[in-house]
Amino acid sequence: MSKRSRRRWRALVVLLICLAVVGAGTWAASRFIDSSEILVREHCTAIVGTDSFRLAPDQAANAALISAVSLDRGLPARAASIGIATGFQESKLRNIDYGDEAGPDSRGLFQQRPSQGWGTEEQVMDPVYAANRFYQELEELVPDFEDLDITVAAQRVQRSAFPDAYADHEPEGRAYASALTGHSPAALNCVLKSPAEPGDATAMSAALQDQLSSAQPRVSDDGRTATIPASGTRGWALVQWAVANADQFGITSASFGGQGWVRADHGWAPATGTDGAVTLTFAG
Repeated sequence: MSKRSRRRWRALVVLLICLAVVGAGTWAASRFIDSSEILVREHCTAIVGTDSFRLAPDQAANAALISAVSLDRGLPARAASIGIATGFQESKLRNIDYGDEAGPDSRGLFQQRPSQGWGTEEQVMDPVYAANRFYQELEELVPDFEDLDITVAAQRVQRSAFPDAYADHEPEGRAYASALTGHSPAALNCVLKSPAEPGDATAMSAALQDQLSSAQPRVSDDGRTATIPASGTRGWALVQWAVANADQFGITSASFGGQGWVRADHGWAPATGTDGAVTLTFAG
């Protein structure tokens, strides 16, 4: 073999070694990224038809609360649409402890003002109280709310300085309400990282009953699973409430009606089970 040929072979060997090192490094990096979930961007999405709307997990949990309180009061899905759209406009669906120039004492999900008779500051900062108070006004002041545009009904309750602003959030309100009242099965999905701590089925049970008093969760002795008796539309409302609250309570799976949401898989898939109960599992 000539010197030139040997040099070519050596160059080829060096190149192959370099490619192997780079390939191994890329594989190791990808495995590290997968295991550490660095690239997981946590969010929740409601999809109805061709429309998709994204919220942060804490916002989705508050949308679920607003919807659950409407169900607790026996209101139609339209009320939840109005409530969620209003909460989005007033606070971005966050329980904030400050107001603005127009209402410096406004507080909470609905920016209710103690000075205007909505309750004490402590009360309006309680999301369940705030949602109930909103619906109380809706029922009393707007008995025909089912026949009105969402923004019109919301404005009659809120009496905002920006009466048309609620219209900007009507699509999100309808999408999340449709999922969270159970009218759109498996329409709400949350993409979450693995739980950093054990789940808390007992806290989940207490929160659900605080928002929807007729719910009867049954927590297993080891706290790793819970079942909630339900059927039909109510079952879909409850299972999607659980998905929206999965980040807060360390829920790792939620199933109902032949469909299951699995946290590790970031979505829904066919699952075994009956239509008679929602089944939840929690991080250990």
